[in-house]
Formats: sequence, structure tokens, C-alpha cells
Amino acid sequence: MNFYDFSAKKMNGQEVKMEEYKNKVVLVVNTASKCGLTPQFEELEMLYKDYREQGLEILGFPCNQFAKQDSGSNDEINQFCKLNYGVTFTMFEKIKVNGEDAHPLYKYLKEQEKGFLSKEIKWNFTKFLIDQDGNVVKRYAPTVKPLKIKSDIENLLKK
Repeated sequence: MNFYDFSAKKMNGQEVKMEEYKNKVVLVVNTASKCGLTPQFEELEMLYKDYREQGLEILGFPCNQFAKQDSGSNDEINQFCKLNYGVTFTMFEKIKVNGEDAHPLYKYLKEQEKGFLSKEIKWNFTKFLIDQDGNVVKRYAPTVKPLKIKSDIENLLKK
């Protein structure tokens, strides 16, 4: 299995197969609207605007599993991201990233790149970088700001 074997629903309910992102560098992020790390949306959007023409895709997956910091509806979350941070990258429906009900994509991502001490997602804004062939190349802790991984993205885009 690889990244391209999965699918997820966008905020509008449309099913998207990850194979649509073949030959692109993808950054997958579990997000939250009411978190101390929420301002990372700003840097994620900056990265997306700077590199989308070169083949970067950013996929946001809202999650309410950490201190209930994304309790709104999908529509409310989507509006919040657009109004407050001008988010234009793809946002998906709210999912679970841990536990038995975790989205299959997140089960896969966690198996590919385990975090510090365990594979479980520790908090909002954990990031996974995927290369143009669908390989998970790196996992970043929630506190790693998006602009700090700019050089890793640039290196993959040069391939």
C-alpha cells in the first residue's frame, strides 16, 4: 500500500482519491480552529501560495480529538479557515486521527512515520511530508512551524 491507495471527503462532501496528487509533493496536516497552534494556517497558506505552481499540495484534516479544539461543523470550520487565514489549500471533512475510528489514511501515515515514543498523533498540526511517488518521507511535530520545513519541501520539488 501507499498514499495513493486512500481517499477522503473534501469539505463539500466530494470523495477525493489521493492518486489525484501523483507526481506532487504533499503535506498532510491535522488541523484545529481553536488551538494555540491555529496561527500555523497562515504559514501553511504561505507555503501553498509560494510552491503550488511547482507541485506542492497541502491537505488539511480538521480533528476534534485534542481538547475539543475543533468542535464546529465542517461548514463552520471551512468558513473559519477562509475568513481568518485566507486558506485556499484543500480542506477535508473532520476526521479522527487516533483510535479504532481513525481515518484509514492516518492509520497508514502513522505506520510509515512514527512519532517520538509512539506512532500516535500527539496534538493538532502534526505534519506528514509525502514525495511525488507517494512515499511518506518525514513526520513533523505539531510545534514545528510550516516555514521551518520549507527547505525539505524545496528539496523534494527539485527531484
